[in-house]
Amino acid sequence: QVHLVESGGGLVQAGGSLRLSCAASGLSFSSHHMAWFRQAPGKERDFVSAISRGGSTHYADSVKERFTISRDNAKNTMYLQMNSLKPEDTAIYYCAADRGNWYTDQDSSASYRYDYWGQGTQVTVSS
Repeated sequence: QVHLVESGGGLVQAGGSLRLSCAASGLSFSSHHMAWFRQAPGKERDFVSAISRGGSTHYADSVKERFTISRDNAKNTMYLQMNSLKPEDTAIYYCAADRGNWYTDQDSSASYRYDYWGQGTQVTVSS
């Protein structure tokens, strides 16, 4: 059974930093593309960042230059380093895994492509 477990969320002041982790089990981690999505109250789930099985990275425009995605295949873990946090970054952050293939850059941000999802971790940024 596949499990994706997010951790590292919390309350931080604007301008601060957090590092999210996503620990995966029950799947061949290195064979999956991985991603972070987020959902703010009353809004749809949005793409944040993705990293392919080969290590290429993709970011939403709203987080470019502030967030960095990475993965450690030896630890079956993905990370999201979030710097210069803003109140509008407040959301539940979810990690997701995609066992399929990406043919375009847009494929990385399509939530329907992802096969497995974690339960989410809350990030709250105060002004």
